[in-house]
Amino acid sequence: MPPHLTPPDWLVRTLKPQRAAGVPWAAVTRAAIAMSAPLAVGLATDRFAYGALASMGALSGVIGDTADAYRMRVFNIAVPQLFGAVGVTVGSLVFGQGWLAVIVVTAVALVSGMISTIGAVASVSGLLLLLNCVVGAGLPMPGDWWLAPLLMTSGGLLVLLLALLAWPLRSKVPERAAVAATYRAVANLLEAAGTDALTYAETRLAVTQSLNQAYDLVLARRTLAHGRNPELVRLVSQLNAVTPIVEAAPAAHHAGAPLPPGVPDAVRLLADTIASGRVPKEAALDLPEAPDPASRAVDHALRHAAEVASRRGDADFTNVDDRLGRPAALRVRARRGARNVLLSGASWRYGLRLALCIGIAQALVSIVPVPRSYWVALTITFVMKPDFGSVFSRAVLRALGTAAGLVVAAAVLAEVPMGWWDVPVMMLLAPLIPALTPRGYGFQTAAITPVILLLSDILNHQGTALLWPRLLDSLMGCAIALVAGYLLWPESWHTRIGDRLADAVADTAGYVECAFGATEDPAARARMRRRLYRDLSVIRTEFQRALTEPPPTGKRAAAWWPLVVAVERIVDATTAARVRVRHGAAAPDTVEVTHVAGQLRELADGLRASEILEEVRADFGGAGPQDGVLEHVRQEVAAARAIAAPR
Repeated sequence: MPPHLTPPDWLVRTLKPQRAAGVPWAAVTRAAIAMSAPLAVGLATDRFAYGALASMGALSGVIGDTADAYRMRVFNIAVPQLFGAVGVTVGSLVFGQGWLAVIVVTAVALVSGMISTIGAVASVSGLLLLLNCVVGAGLPMPGDWWLAPLLMTSGGLLVLLLALLAWPLRSKVPERAAVAATYRAVANLLEAAGTDALTYAETRLAVTQSLNQAYDLVLARRTLAHGRNPELVRLVSQLNAVTPIVEAAPAAHHAGAPLPPGVPDAVRLLADTIASGRVPKEAALDLPEAPDPASRAVDHALRHAAEVASRRGDADFTNVDDRLGRPAALRVRARRGARNVLLSGASWRYGLRLALCIGIAQALVSIVPVPRSYWVALTITFVMKPDFGSVFSRAVLRALGTAAGLVVAAAVLAEVPMGWWDVPVMMLLAPLIPALTPRGYGFQTAAITPVILLLSDILNHQGTALLWPRLLDSLMGCAIALVAGYLLWPESWHTRIGDRLADAVADTAGYVECAFGATEDPAARARMRRRLYRDLSVIRTEFQRALTEPPPTGKRAAAWWPLVVAVERIVDATTAARVRVRHGAAAPDTVEVTHVAGQLRELADGLRASEILEEVRADFGGAGPQDGVLEHVRQEVAAARAIAAPR
């Protein structure tokens, strides 16, 4: 392709489909049943519009049906439905009220934006609060004021009911599967140790993400359990037991030679044991001989994990908290969330951004006659979602996804007669939402668009006349979000990678001091390492988001990548050095540790001040012996400082 016809890199990254693990067949089946059944009941009772409202509620339940653990599904689906009921009630009360509707919907947008910054469940709750308020203010609802929220909530709860049908038989399966997946990810990490550096780094990132997901699932369930639950204790113990293996992996990687195949195979055997839920009578691992300190560290860690996996009724109720600390109770987290909403500057800024965009949209459609004008605000609500990625890329994907969805909707509205034929059509269209959502936001939009248009046609009987207004309103919403929600806010088009990376570098300095300090506290060291890898995982996610931004943001973000990798290598080298000390190597003296930590803090200060370091010392003078245990750490620190140095 000629260079002048080659699309820019940021656009290619934006349009590239995301990797998906596979089709979530259970979610696909639930979507087909939950969204078509209300339509069938509505037709059978001659209340087709009521069935369409219940299907709209089921649509929100399908979008929120993302949790693996059954208890979390209750929160992810039921709690947002309550907020959605409040939203549609408030919106319907101001329907047709002119500027009063503009003020009320804008105020709801402010509240929605602020609570969306608390967490995942609050984010979906804020989304439904605003979405349903916009729909209620833009569409005449059939029946009394309480009927629409009741029908929409019932549709969402139908999705929840279908999701919980297997709970009595599979109550512990999602948590066990998550822990087993972590062990398999660790097995892949040991398999990659001593091989290609890029492969090892990508595999270690997968381990971090798997650990995060497993801890979140297991500990979320544990905070809801009353008293000590032996099964949960065992799962957390098994997760904690994998930490020494993860710590030993960098030492094996720095040794430069791949581990024998029997080592990762042993970890996969433990994973299969955990996934099955059976407890072996004794730990039986066929491990090869460990000839060097790194191999011995892996061997000891594996045998410890096998011992933990073989415990039956004597589950250890001590040391069973997440390596990030004991999870807070629900009331404590609720109190923290409320405090963050009221006192957080980020919460207020996002709430004001969203309120400004919604206010402009509502005011514009009040002045300019736009058919089905509520779609403008709906588009803004989806595009401005705080935890869904770049506003810019989402606006682009929203426009393209809507256009693709309209092609399908045009065929459906033109060829399918309204009535019983809508039920099988919905059974075909609804499953596309959970099937395509993992592929990316554009695919999700393309799947949702024909579903929403089909339900809107049942309520308004406009047929293909809905298509052009739908595209026009979406483009208007994207334009408002880009200008009022993106370009007018400098923080949205300046990358935050530098500040976050500076914090990670400073935390790395503390990790170096903790790893080789006078006080021996394995739990504190493990917590620091877990926090570091979790923070670096967030930085990687932020980096990927920034790459989808147009110049100059994307190019500025790309410049940070070598330093992100360098910091990860420093953490790995520190962990490997600690493993060597634990298995017989001479510990570094305090002066050497202090010097390395000081170099890292100097780098962090320079990054925070957005200043380029004037000089980087490749050697460390008399900081320590050249063959000491921290030699590799010093080399990685020097490389990181060299990356930040002027060219």
